[in-house]
Amino acid sequence: MTIATADPFAWIDTAAETRRRAGLERTLRHRSADSDLLDLASNDYLGLTHDPRVTGAAADAALRWGGGSTGSRLVTGTTELHGELEAELADFCGAEAALVFSSGYTANLAALTALTGPGALIVSDALNHASLIDGCRLSRARIARATHKDPGAFRAELAARDEERAVAVSDAVFSVDGDAAPLAELARVCRDHGAALVVDDAHGLGVLGPGGAGATAAAGLAGAPDVVTTVTLSKSLASQGGAVLGPRRVIDHLVQAARTFIFDTGLAPSAVGAALGALRVLRADPARADRAREVARSLADALQAEGLRASDPDAAVVSVRAPSPEAALAWSLDARARGLGVGCFRPPSVPDRDSRLRLTARADLTDSQIAWAVSVLTATAPAGARR
Repeated sequence: MTIATADPFAWIDTAAETRRRAGLERTLRHRSADSDLLDLASNDYLGLTHDPRVTGAAADAALRWGGGSTGSRLVTGTTELHGELEAELADFCGAEAALVFSSGYTANLAALTALTGPGALIVSDALNHASLIDGCRLSRARIARATHKDPGAFRAELAARDEERAVAVSDAVFSVDGDAAPLAELARVCRDHGAALVVDDAHGLGVLGPGGAGATAAAGLAGAPDVVTTVTLSKSLASQGGAVLGPRRVIDHLVQAARTFIFDTGLAPSAVGAALGALRVLRADPARADRAREVARSLADALQAEGLRASDPDAAVVSVRAPSPEAALAWSLDARARGLGVGCFRPPSVPDRDSRLRLTARADLTDSQIAWAVSVLTATAPAGARR
């Protein structure tokens, strides 16, 4: 028997109160264009968001092509500029082809749903990003969850399968702690068992690999016929959108079968122009990738020297453990009050349920800014934050 209630959304108030009591309530903060915060919270790894070569390319694209793409990619939403970006991105990353999506999230959904389906197996790293988890769920494939960064766990799942088709999927750099996946080992496991490897390189593109070509290139897998890479344009490339890179036949298949490509409006020309502009800046100045990693290493070393529980970065992300969700939030707000913006990650965003601050290195940070940021975090550290 169904029990009717006067207010069908009363449960929302209960859920909100539960989150508030647990210190897990999220808040939107409207950022001003002239904020004087030192930003260690964004994903602007190469410091290109306000570069005039990037903003100029965005403005030029909007003036030429208009404010929006006007339709889905298969109708009117594919401009010549989209084709330029796809060609240059594929060339830079060493892939046969690329396909641009409206976000990195939709790119991940496309890769997993279109390359698997009922009767297939997906083996997914236990700490993969939410977009990969959602892609797994939507795929209708059987999902096996592998121990974090454990090629042996992937091998065991692939070896025991009954399905003919199988895909292993992993972040290249995990977004919470900044640790890198063992991609070369995962690729060997996949080849031993006739499986494809899908790599989400959102946090590796522009930071890892030769000239910032990404983690797939760093692992010697660029252009591999059994590897598909997804990227976002919203981090190192200072724009918005995402892309899938891989063998030409895979990209052609996504055009025919990926629902987040077929039924979504194409990426706005201004975003395409900005990403293309940023990619060209990176190609002309590949040392930016080295500097982003150097800044991350400097941050981690200095924080660890102060006794704080900072992670060892494999790319441009550094996390600093907090003793509780409430402490993490208070720490981030105290830092903000002193002029430092940092990320605050609490459950359910952190799968291990261990709250922390997340710092993102930028290639344009100076040594004095790094030292000042460390001094702020040290001065505002809550009780229990140190080892």
